[in-house]
Amino acid sequence: MGDLPETLLLDTARSWLEAEPDGDIRTELAELIVTGEGGQTDELAERFSGRLQFGTAGLRAAVAAGPMRMNRLVVRQAAAGLGRWLLNSVDNAAERGVVIAHDARHKSNVFAIDTARVLAAMGIKSMLHPGVQPTPVLAWSITGLNAAAGVVVTASHNPPTDNGYKVFLETGSQIVTPIDTEIAALIGDFDPLDISIAAEDDALISRLDTSWSAAYVAAASRVRLRPEVSGVQIAYTAMHGVGGDTVAAAFTAAGFDPPVVVAEQQEPDGTFPTVSFPNPEEPGAMDLLLAAARSSGAVVALANDPDADRLGVAIPDTRDSAVGSSWRKLSGDEIGWLFADHILRHTAGDDRLVVTTLVSSSLLTRMAEAHGVHSVETFTGFKWIGRIAAERAAVGQRFVFGYEQALGYLVAPRPLDKDGVTAAVLMAEIAALAEHDGITIQGRLEAIADQFGRYVTSELSVRMPPAAGAKWVQSIEASPPSKIGGVAVESVTSYPEANLVRLILTGDIRLQIRPSGTEPKVKLYGEAVDFDLAELDRLLQALAL
Repeated sequence: MGDLPETLLLDTARSWLEAEPDGDIRTELAELIVTGEGGQTDELAERFSGRLQFGTAGLRAAVAAGPMRMNRLVVRQAAAGLGRWLLNSVDNAAERGVVIAHDARHKSNVFAIDTARVLAAMGIKSMLHPGVQPTPVLAWSITGLNAAAGVVVTASHNPPTDNGYKVFLETGSQIVTPIDTEIAALIGDFDPLDISIAAEDDALISRLDTSWSAAYVAAASRVRLRPEVSGVQIAYTAMHGVGGDTVAAAFTAAGFDPPVVVAEQQEPDGTFPTVSFPNPEEPGAMDLLLAAARSSGAVVALANDPDADRLGVAIPDTRDSAVGSSWRKLSGDEIGWLFADHILRHTAGDDRLVVTTLVSSSLLTRMAEAHGVHSVETFTGFKWIGRIAAERAAVGQRFVFGYEQALGYLVAPRPLDKDGVTAAVLMAEIAALAEHDGITIQGRLEAIADQFGRYVTSELSVRMPPAAGAKWVQSIEASPPSKIGGVAVESVTSYPEANLVRLILTGDIRLQIRPSGTEPKVKLYGEAVDFDLAELDRLLQALAL
């Protein structure tokens, strides 16, 4: 919409107010209009400056009024664009339908039913999961139902004010480019204030029962590779998300006792009262979990993010002189190394395939070589891991593990997306097997380091507008530095499709830089072997200057 003249801006906002179906959003928008009529139009202008862009992560923004926020009008427009794309691009899409689920965030339930109602008005069948569901349950059910696509309403680990909308393909993997741009273009063809919508009891809208979530739980229990090993004490938090009941059921089905849970965070609550940023990666987000782990005598502490597709892990810091007095969060790469070690030692066949991303540790490639299996590095984002797994299956390669360092893991053949529930079950087995073998999880990591070298990784984020971030990366590509922090740069490799530049410094030190695809910042990644972490941090800081 660009910079609208004040009169047109107010007229546009009034039209949205007339079409807005929710009273709370109407009240908010009416107040903004009154403020705008008084001459203060900055907030209105920001809300109506364009359209919330649909990308490979779908939609994600604060729940509020206007086309740049998440609300029912925006969701209806997105559903119409998705429906049009399905009818144009997927065989028998109307009959096969779309399976839909949602989390416990503000308005997730109405966003889900509105999606079904829009699709029904377009002649497309919809199947709604009951209640709130983890994202992996939705993704897993797509192929079982032979659906043409899946939609989950969630903002994952975003702040409490946000909600989002994520689309999955018929394979159970997330959409990838160019499908996102195709859907986005079709969304733009629809007027968000004039979307046809069916009744909630339309014959094309069906409600699934709990059999699909039960089948998922049964499948999750089968990720165990050493089922004869007894379980150990596990502490767990759902972080106010929707994974708690599913994880407990999966543990029971897998032969483990249910974990000790953080009671204050076990039930779904979209206000997230005990954590301001419900992401296991964020400082302080796992504090209540670590307290529960210490008091319960747990061997390992596990955290799902709110839609349960990611897994955070913490362990007792046995490097501390007072064992048990301190715990440490494992990095996403450390968790990936533990999974890879366990899976590759307890599976067989030279047809096996492991997949990771360009910004994750290169150790997985070394581990794959040692076990004589296939490995692939792909673009950032789990959707690419799912795509590689599907493509390689066609040439006889059997996917056994994939991960990205941002706490995303896939330890099962289905769904082709990250899954924090099956990852929790398998991490519980890793902990149990370690105790059975008379070592700790830290001991497992030390054994990996003894075999392959001590890999160290580090990350740094620099906040800046997306355009400035892209320009920075392009300048490094065009004119690479000869030294960073006094260390010579030996090679520079560009990955245009990933919008990433990789620099190799003397000593095989790897530094990488890429703009974030979802936030106004640039991310820097460092990796080295048998190297001082503080020095690696210094080199990242030097690259950022």
